[in-house]
Amino acid sequence: MKKIIVIAGDGIGKEVTASAVEVLKKVDAKFNIGLEFEDRDAGGTAYEKFGEPLPAETLDACKKADAVLFGAVGGKKWDTLPVHLRPEKALFGLRKGLGLFANLRPVKVYSPLIDGSPLKPELVEGADLLIVRELVGGIYFGERCESEFVDGVESAWDTEKYSVPEIERIAKLAFETAKIRRGKLTSVDKANVLASSRLWRRVVNELAKNFNDVELNHLYVDNCAMQLAVNPKQFDVIVTSNIFGDILSDEAAVIGGSIGLMPSASIGELTSLYEPIHGSAPDIAGKNIANPMGSILSAAMLLRYSLNNSDAAQAIESAVDKTLADGYRTADIFKDGFKKIGTDECTKIICDRI
Repeated sequence: MKKIIVIAGDGIGKEVTASAVEVLKKVDAKFNIGLEFEDRDAGGTAYEKFGEPLPAETLDACKKADAVLFGAVGGKKWDTLPVHLRPEKALFGLRKGLGLFANLRPVKVYSPLIDGSPLKPELVEGADLLIVRELVGGIYFGERCESEFVDGVESAWDTEKYSVPEIERIAKLAFETAKIRRGKLTSVDKANVLASSRLWRRVVNELAKNFNDVELNHLYVDNCAMQLAVNPKQFDVIVTSNIFGDILSDEAAVIGGSIGLMPSASIGELTSLYEPIHGSAPDIAGKNIANPMGSILSAAMLLRYSLNNSDAAQAIESAVDKTLADGYRTADIFKDGFKKIGTDECTKIICDRI
């Protein structure tokens, strides 16, 4: 059996993870994978029950699982809590506890939704890229000071720091991922200014010697941001640091026209976590209007990366493609002339196409 921990979290997380589980059950029946699901709490829901956003029992269960399916956490009702008790701390705790060192965020422009992109159709048609973001290092985890006075002047500072093993680990994953895609890797840094980026580039170049079948090129982060807007089709796999990846992946997500369709995977040393990139959207929770496709496509990534079942993953991805091609749209991507559906109906339609 393959144990999947399901953490629905808050808001629409409960609805979209339920949809993803239904789809996983359908592919399990078809491919005989042997999936076993166990629900656990995290986020605001966990705070209400246990007084903390990430109970130790939840983290322990995740460590022993084959994969974690995550919904979303957060909501205004918890914004006044002390920082260490806020729902978002659950995600940081999972990243640290599971050693989630890489975030993989695919960006695919679906032909039926091409008019939803803010970019011209000819620029984005056929775009299919993957951003590999280092997740546990860099400036977000470096030494910092929020306030210090020197000669009577107040200042604050953060430290960007990377080690060779940290860079090698994320770069190796990116090369291996590019190898099974289209064989092109773009490493993004700011080596013309930052010392940490110069080390990054040197380590990536050295590692490239072991991947002769992958074409490597380098871009400065500002140029990459521009290139994503003017020619996103040039990219296959992008690998970059934590802060640059945070910014670029959010920019790239807009290309597809809706964050409701965007999945992600956080690859860990112990196990890996899969989640849609959208938030908990408490204003639409419980109304059966949330788009479950991001969570469902995250489940496909779970099958591909944690369970090494590309056939089952492809079955889900093809079912989503067919659903969109047949004109079905949830509220976030609906336009006149299409068939408007809710969360539950969308889930059923996708299941029927597997």
